[in-house]
Amino acid sequence: MALVKYNNNSISAVTSTGLATGSLVPIKTLTASNSATLSFLNGADSVVFDGTYPIYKFEFINMHPITNSADLGFQVDTGTNTNYNIACTSTAFQVGQAEDASETTLGYQTNDDQAQGSGFQMITQTNAGSGNDESSSGELLLFNPSSTTFVKHFISRLNTYWSGTGTFEKYAAGYFNTTTALTRVQFKMNTGNIDAGKIKLYGIKDS
Repeated sequence: MALVKYNNNSISAVTSTGLATGSLVPIKTLTASNSATLSFLNGADSVVFDGTYPIYKFEFINMHPITNSADLGFQVDTGTNTNYNIACTSTAFQVGQAEDASETTLGYQTNDDQAQGSGFQMITQTNAGSGNDESSSGELLLFNPSSTTFVKHFISRLNTYWSGTGTFEKYAAGYFNTTTALTRVQFKMNTGNIDAGKIKLYGIKDS
């Protein structure tokens, strides 16, 4: 890869960086309003899980549970199925810091990993707060969901304002063990509804 060097006296004079543009393509935004679930379905309102993009990115903006100490999770399905119980193998860990420094943590999350489990994969810190100023934000990457050859990998990273007043960031990763193309992705809390928040879906083009 060539090293790009600019000799302009001012950065304002740079007219081109040589970097690819437009690789992140907005697809759809879902807004929660006391919602039991939020679902992205292939073929619905411009959502495409059909090989158009090799990577899909979900951005979570101020996901706010209606019930205190709730955790946001997701699952996937194929075809016209709506069971959302595809076998998942995953791993998770989190780091955290209380506002008063009374608690710090770095540890593996044994309650949030799965070994061929069929449940929703939790992606926020357990005990997310339902206070007016509490929420979770972050991102999830889903790789090649339309593949009919490989399992479906994912990586997530979300930060949560903990119900005990502090910041906790959870990292989760794994794969859904199916070589059938995915057609839908659903998000929900493990208890109660999603009171508010937005999930934005993007497609990432090949570089």
